[in-house]
Amino acid sequence: MRKSLVALAAAGLLATVSLTACDDGADSGDDGTATTASGEKSSGEGGVGVILPDTKSSQRWSTDDPRYLERAFEAAKVPFKIRNAEGDREQFKRIAEELLDDNIKVLLIANLDSVSGKAVIDNAKRRGVSVIDYDRLTLNGGADYYVSFDNEQVGVLQGRGLTQCLAQKKAKTPVVAQLNGSLTDNNATLFKAGYDSVLQPLYDSADYIKGPDQFVQDWDNDEGRAIFAQMLKQFPNIKGVLAANDGLGNAAIEVLREKNLNGVVPVTGQDATVQGLQNILAGDQCMTVYKAVKKEADAAANLAIELFKGVTPAVKDKIKDPESGAYVPFVSLAPEAITAKNVKRVVDDGFITKQSLCTKDFAQACRRAGIKDPAA
Repeated sequence: MRKSLVALAAAGLLATVSLTACDDGADSGDDGTATTASGEKSSGEGGVGVILPDTKSSQRWSTDDPRYLERAFEAAKVPFKIRNAEGDREQFKRIAEELLDDNIKVLLIANLDSVSGKAVIDNAKRRGVSVIDYDRLTLNGGADYYVSFDNEQVGVLQGRGLTQCLAQKKAKTPVVAQLNGSLTDNNATLFKAGYDSVLQPLYDSADYIKGPDQFVQDWDNDEGRAIFAQMLKQFPNIKGVLAANDGLGNAAIEVLREKNLNGVVPVTGQDATVQGLQNILAGDQCMTVYKAVKKEADAAANLAIELFKGVTPAVKDKIKDPESGAYVPFVSLAPEAITAKNVKRVVDDGFITKQSLCTKDFAQACRRAGIKDPAA
């Protein structure tokens, strides 16, 4: 497990959806939760407060994380409120203030950047509330715990995946473009450190040619599409694209499709989204990285539940905050590379359903991939 972290923290984009405290217009469910007309949801007062960053940079923030966290808290009969900042840093801080005013005992955050994240953590600490950094470390923030995947290893898997795809294409001295995540997201910096550790030696040896290399502000897919269109205009001989996630990968694929180069130029991704997996089945994307969100959500929820119950969690590993120099107790999870050969792994794991993935246009490709419902 890599222990180093590079500065800069957390991305987020404007979007919608959240689960949180209910007020006027709320309907109560049989499970004791309540849902407002806007789809917000909570289970009682106090308990655990969760703030997610956005719903545009990845589908996980609007669907997967809320679902898994909610299930874990409900199973433990721990009150919870789950809300989404919709890519707005000031809203992120306002939500934290509201949750703290509601007397939550534990706060779990996936920050938008370290500045707003630290402001939230400082506020929580003044009120004696424990904080868990979720997926993204708040640099110089001083969270009590951190739960995430090994993010440099994510990048390593992406770099290795691209080299394997280029080898399959028998590409000679390929020009490689790099479409990185947001500079305000420490994870994007870590992903890049990982894939650069694979690609830089190939650039140095002249086996590969380093092409354009650019970060995409706030992981904005439209911005990524425009950036890659300019990259391809300036470097029409690009033979491989290291795209930091599935959204940016699809942005590149859309540009390549306009030039009839989709499937010809390998493109990477991350998050194992439905779109990314469908691009893999179609042969337009060569790989993605699957981060089992349920495992991450369960690990974070278990920490929060123990803290809520007054139990000190037993976390053996620590990670060094490169800005403060402090060591934060760290629950590290392992990512997994996904290619056309093992797309079914994500369905078998229950992360993606066969119905959502294997639509009419992809039914035949799904059959070739041996994809079945987990219960089949």
